[in-house]
Amino acid sequence: MNLSNSSISEINKLYKSKELKPSEVYEEVFTNASLSESIIHAHLKLFQEEGIEASKLSDERFAEGKQLSDLDGIPIAIKDNINLKNHETTCSSKILSNYVSPYDATVITKLRNSGVVFTGKTNLDEFAMGSSTENSAFGPTKNPWNPEHVPGGSSGGSAAVVSVGSALASLGSDTGGSIRQPASFCGVVGFKPTYGTVSRYGLVAFASSLDQIGPITNSVEDAKIIFNSIKGHDPLDATSIQDTSIEIPEDKTAKVGVIKELMEDGISDESKNEVEKTIKLLEEQGNKVVEVSLPLTKMALSIYYLIAPAECSANLSRLDGVRYGSRESGETSYEMIENTRAEGFGEEVKKRILLGTYALSAGYYDAYYGQALKARSLITKDFDNIFQEVDYLISPTTPTPAFKFGEKTENPLEMYMSDLCTIPANLAGLPAISIPTGLSNQNMPLSIQLMSPARTDSSLLKFSEKLEKLVAFNQRTPLLKDMK
Repeated sequence: MNLSNSSISEINKLYKSKELKPSEVYEEVFTNASLSESIIHAHLKLFQEEGIEASKLSDERFAEGKQLSDLDGIPIAIKDNINLKNHETTCSSKILSNYVSPYDATVITKLRNSGVVFTGKTNLDEFAMGSSTENSAFGPTKNPWNPEHVPGGSSGGSAAVVSVGSALASLGSDTGGSIRQPASFCGVVGFKPTYGTVSRYGLVAFASSLDQIGPITNSVEDAKIIFNSIKGHDPLDATSIQDTSIEIPEDKTAKVGVIKELMEDGISDESKNEVEKTIKLLEEQGNKVVEVSLPLTKMALSIYYLIAPAECSANLSRLDGVRYGSRESGETSYEMIENTRAEGFGEEVKKRILLGTYALSAGYYDAYYGQALKARSLITKDFDNIFQEVDYLISPTTPTPAFKFGEKTENPLEMYMSDLCTIPANLAGLPAISIPTGLSNQNMPLSIQLMSPARTDSSLLKFSEKLEKLVAFNQRTPLLKDMK
């Protein structure tokens, strides 16, 4: 059985008909992991014994007709900045290398209650700061389509395990595109829900006003199943919103806006071609496609790289060797904290903390962070106005296909530009999804991104399912064939 081509609902039907057992699926997933991990290094830790035990419990439930949910017995991987009780949560950083979580994140509790089998914790850019998973303290993850290329980031490990079949789905976190961008680079689906619809309790915070947990899957249908399982108001998360979802009417053809600014300079011809190809398919089905302008999206990178570092500098201040973090020695408390952070944090994290601390300092707060917040409000208003005219927005997910290792490390601005198309949705708190649509000249995956108004997640997923069928991209990583 090829898990990379199987949906959650398909496997669930096989469980119910007793043609397949959860323990058999977990065995195949673990076999895929044992064959692929030496090549791509996507899991930081595999839960072999725990997974076998959990899958056998699922076997018993299905044998007795006591299935917990559609996710019962489904192997799912978890990004290593989401807390699982009694397991390390390292955020791919030396400073948290010995931290064992005493509690489950809310999304983990919900998945446990659904009968999910966890495969392990996945690699990421340290504290989710990066776009390539090259910034992990435990080594980079490689792209299953071509190990010379990055898998994207920061959820590179979560995207790679789904692409290679060592998990049927995964959870990632998205601060500026960290679910959608790696999903695009690895040829799978990545969904970022509306900010606040999925609890962040138990997610190690990077930028609290931007972070959002979401699924990475083989199909839009799978993303919908997982989203429905993990969404909902959580009193433990102050930013969690009540379930006040909004539906976009389905009894009419959709009106889709092409964001002009995300089809101009900085976007490769290959990425533009995927959008144009998709537009033709939408128009053939009677949908209306129009060009729209969102001029402030050109400022999105600048706004993001003031707000996100400022929030990260505040969030990571607790990692001092006293409250959290492995402790280095020093003659005074100040030296101890200095040595702890110098040894524990990687270069990218230090860079962002310094930038954020500067932006929040007394003499510069109003000039930088304060102005960025005002500009963010204007971007949100621009989106609100555009969605009075169109139902959905379409753009490339990434400016280019996956790049090679080391290609952008010398120029941080080029690295940051890889999130050019994804950051606006985080700033405005909108739901957004990346759907694979084709391959580049170098046989690397390409994708398009769809966005919709806040709280229209269900409508976006339904529309994305239709688009996914039109595009009919069903190619999978050649590494799977090599492993077999």
